[in-house]
Amino acid sequence: MNTMNPSISAKADRRDQGAEIPVPQDKPEDTVIEEGKTVGKPFVNDPKFKLRNVNVSYGSDRAIKNISIDIGKHEVISFIGPSGCGKSTFLRCLNRMNDSIQICRVEGQLMLDDEDIYHSKRDVVELRARVGMVFQKPNPFPKSIYDNVAYGPRIHGLANRKSDLDEIVENSLRKAGLWEEAKDRLDAIATGMSGGQQQRLCIARAIAVSPEVILMDEPCSALDPIATARIEELIADMSKSYTIVIVTHSMQQAARVSDRTAYFHLGHLVEVNETNKIFTSPQHELTESYITGRFG
Repeated sequence: MNTMNPSISAKADRRDQGAEIPVPQDKPEDTVIEEGKTVGKPFVNDPKFKLRNVNVSYGSDRAIKNISIDIGKHEVISFIGPSGCGKSTFLRCLNRMNDSIQICRVEGQLMLDDEDIYHSKRDVVELRARVGMVFQKPNPFPKSIYDNVAYGPRIHGLANRKSDLDEIVENSLRKAGLWEEAKDRLDAIATGMSGGQQQRLCIARAIAVSPEVILMDEPCSALDPIATARIEELIADMSKSYTIVIVTHSMQQAARVSDRTAYFHLGHLVEVNETNKIFTSPQHELTESYITGRFG
């Protein structure tokens, strides 16, 4: 995980605080993007995901345009870009969350440990146990804290005895940094927790089924700065055990938590590189325009 240096901080601050920066005469939106071409380092030596020539369409509208990228084992990678650029759509491809949208069509090669995610015989329930998801808004079940965490292990048959289930719940809450706050009220309704606690509970629920990958779609956008800091600390700890993919609008957050950062623009994957290189020496004009606040 990277620690944000002063030069990254300065650029991220300008973007996050909405500082006024002169717009060049040549608008970055007019820059020609060569479909399927990504600058930087989109591929790695030890991929968890190998994604090639991925296209996603909603009816006749293409939202993802011929994207190829690897996601490494135990790496934290952030997807950044303007609203509507396709980063969340691409994220949802990784555990087939787009399946619920009838007009959505996914094409290309999407491999998890050399297994085809979209094979016709693929068990989607098993896939989503391996590739967990944490959403933008905390969404605990209207059940007790204990039952929220125990839900996945129960339906997947991961615990045969109550003592086994108790151990899974405790370990998951500890990994999510929530055990000390929750251990004396496990029977309390989860929706009575604070927003930050609810989000950590959702993370505990995701890791209770022993996933290999955790997808996070703007996990801190609804949280205050203190809760955000707790989640970011948690991401750093979890990166030792999981592959983590984050969609974020905060470039400061991407700079703080990510090993690599991927910049999306109008359905294209423009640039992927080590996070410090993305923020200090981007190779593509569009990437530089975005991180310096010229648009987005």
